[in-house]
Amino acid sequence: MEDLNTRIVLASRPSGAPTADNFAVETVPVPSPRAGEVLLRTVYLSLDPYLRGRMGSSASHSSSTSPVPIGAVMEGGTVAEVVASEDPAVRPGDIVAAATGWQRYAVAPADAVRRLDPTRAPVSTALGVLGMPGLTAYAGLLEIGRPRPTETVVVAAATGTVGATVGQLARIKGARAVGIAGGARKVAWLREAGFDAAVDHRAPDFEDQLAAATPDGVDVYFENVGGKVWRAVEPRLNRYARVPVCGVASAYSATGADSGGDIAALMSGILTRSITVQGFVYRDYEQLRPRFEEEMSAWVRSSEIIYHEEVLPGLEQAPTGLVSLLEGRHLGKLLVRV
Repeated sequence: MEDLNTRIVLASRPSGAPTADNFAVETVPVPSPRAGEVLLRTVYLSLDPYLRGRMGSSASHSSSTSPVPIGAVMEGGTVAEVVASEDPAVRPGDIVAAATGWQRYAVAPADAVRRLDPTRAPVSTALGVLGMPGLTAYAGLLEIGRPRPTETVVVAAATGTVGATVGQLARIKGARAVGIAGGARKVAWLREAGFDAAVDHRAPDFEDQLAAATPDGVDVYFENVGGKVWRAVEPRLNRYARVPVCGVASAYSATGADSGGDIAALMSGILTRSITVQGFVYRDYEQLRPRFEEEMSAWVRSSEIIYHEEVLPGLEQAPTGLVSLLEGRHLGKLLVRV
């Protein structure tokens, strides 16, 4: 085992869109576990849109938790190998899911890691379709969206792990799935993944595409973008539509407050059409994890749900990887192989 640990810390808070200069690389001694703790060597690091909020909120977006302190290791979900253990329940060599952030080695409480079964699915999926993004999609759609057969489900950022899983779950439940994504490559992938329709929010005729894809209106809109996408979808929401809200990516790096239009008119539309809008985070539905893992792993094995991963080599790729993720350059789940 190495004696030195490489880690990436938050060096400054971004103003607007983050850059790689907001991070700094440090080298420190590898920590030692105490009683009840384990020493982990990171295998995969997860890059996710919510990390923008953890860097310090923009003018129009507030994170559900306090931002990462300046000088602290940047947060992030990980898959790691247990190197040393001071808890009999966890053994060296075990592969676990953890939340130890942007560093090669980390100490964590043994009861804060989740052992993974590499024979059930590739361990990287614990950060994607079988991890936080997958549970977000599963809980938000099935507990809040509650799609019924023949209804229309629209999902924004549909080629991300959350959005892609939402659309495929909708199809499994007998609903029509309409995905919104940016660019021809992403729209083509949605069609390959079985979406009934895919529209390009970057196209000049985006609203016309959306109208053609939703001739009977929208019964469930899975919101994780906001901005112009929300403004295009909202008028098409049917009476009794359900809107799970798990993110507002368009606001993550905003430098000024955005009213989002006429709030009174928006509230009036929600009232007169009896629309349900509910924000949530995956932790609200942690009790669903056993059922989620059983059902989702079966759907993945049967290819009823497919997923796409892009893997960057080396921890030093994390800052530029996050920047490019927030700019919409990647398709599917973005990981760093540490």
